[in-house]
Amino acid sequence: MNPAPAATGPSRAAQPAAVLRWLGLAPYEPTWRAMQAQIETRSTDAPDELWFLEHPPVFTLGMNARAEHLLAPGDIPVVNIDRGGQVTYHGPGQLVVYPLLDLDRLGLGVRALVEAIERAIIATVASFGLEAHSRRTAPGVYVGELKLASIGLRIRKHCSYHGLALNVAMDLEPFARINPCGYAGLVMTDLATLGGPTSLRDVALALAPRLLRELGLERGDWAAG
Repeated sequence: MNPAPAATGPSRAAQPAAVLRWLGLAPYEPTWRAMQAQIETRSTDAPDELWFLEHPPVFTLGMNARAEHLLAPGDIPVVNIDRGGQVTYHGPGQLVVYPLLDLDRLGLGVRALVEAIERAIIATVASFGLEAHSRRTAPGVYVGELKLASIGLRIRKHCSYHGLALNVAMDLEPFARINPCGYAGLVMTDLATLGGPTSLRDVALALAPRLLRELGLERGDWAAG
């Protein structure tokens, strides 16, 4: 994957460059366990990391998820996980980004982190000629009444994991098997349906510098997955 443009911003001598990883199509549970392990073992001077990937089909239920929002999973696996939020779907054609960040070092609280992620997605979508917005009471990014991207996070030891899911060019049918994010009747969309790009890598390269900038990270270097 070609390096993304570096984010601009004030110099932070004590802030190591973020590491950006392209993991490709990665199974959900091993990736989740790898995130947990990194949070448990990372040192205070370890660089922040952003993992870009897609998952095989899976439904995930947050810690407070209610079973009635899982309507008809069929043959798609269901995994109970340790993020906030209700139920969501991950599948091929959806760009997932996991920001593994030291929030104390970045001076970010949870609300500021969510809003930074939303702004980065909205700016990326705008670069494709599409107008999107956030909602204060329902985290994520929307185009009109349709939901384009979801956000679900966990904070442990002042560090974040889990992250965002941006629908690029995917089979949206599995979202009809759930109440997405706990909202009955919420309709999901993707960039392809809206006339946007269909390449996950192109979207990742557009999103990465905007995420770095909004998160206050000086720059990011692409590393092998």
